[in-house]
Amino acid sequence: MRRLWLRSEALRGYLLLSPTLLVMVSLLALPLAMLLVLSFWTQDGITFDRTFTLDNYREFFAYSDSPLYIKLLIRSVAMSAVSTGVILLMSYPIAYYLAFRVRQHKVVWIILITVPFWISYLLRIFAWKVILGFDGLINSSLISLHLIDKPLEFLLYNPVAVTITLSHAWAAYAILPIYVSLEKIDRSLLEAATDLGDSKLKRFLRITLPLSMPGTIASLLLVFIPTVGDYVTPTLVGGTSGMMIGNVIQTLVTTSDNMPMGAAASVIMMFFVTMLICGLLLVVGKRHRQVKEL
Repeated sequence: MRRLWLRSEALRGYLLLSPTLLVMVSLLALPLAMLLVLSFWTQDGITFDRTFTLDNYREFFAYSDSPLYIKLLIRSVAMSAVSTGVILLMSYPIAYYLAFRVRQHKVVWIILITVPFWISYLLRIFAWKVILGFDGLINSSLISLHLIDKPLEFLLYNPVAVTITLSHAWAAYAILPIYVSLEKIDRSLLEAATDLGDSKLKRFLRITLPLSMPGTIASLLLVFIPTVGDYVTPTLVGGTSGMMIGNVIQTLVTTSDNMPMGAAASVIMMFFVTMLICGLLLVVGKRHRQVKEL
């Protein structure tokens, strides 16, 4: 029996993966299952009623007074999508320059890119709060240059401040995957395209951009998924108009003593984001197949 076990490639593979699978199940799958079960309960003070109910989901989608949860979910997705778009637009040129223009000491460049992210996430948010604040760097500079008479109040505590802060906080997570994809592109393909008469722009659109899509999609996922549920950044720089669904979930769990409702909101958010990501991957996969056929 032991020899049969050792001869089986599949069983040996699962044996090698067993520590990782154990960690994934115990630290990821099991908590998610508990969260799903909790979303069908109700809470009265510190007492949980374990009777199965859909009341939490009905409340989330209720339109009787105001669709607060749905509005916040849509706002969170929109703000995260804008932040992700800004990050990709900033990160791609940096990654491109690093992959195709830097010839020596690339490790030094990578370290310089990641140095700001060695600082605590909270400190970086507080730094942007100082920069965008009423008496912050931007307002003080504009006043000293006599471009404005009084501080600009719209720089802080709004969705724009949240977008700016998120764009800076997650930029490194987008630069590195794109750089890896660009670095792996066979340079002979670019030389062949040039020999066949392609301009730099056409060569980029036909070869570089499609071949770098795996890294670009990975960057999109690494940035979009966590920022949808972020509640620290909106709390510190968003104000009332910059609140996101993560702030409501945090309030339900810690302040309102309504963990089942917070669990239901979390499950709906995860499901909604998963559907968006799956739809995006289907569209990108279909487009990639069309490009390969051409």
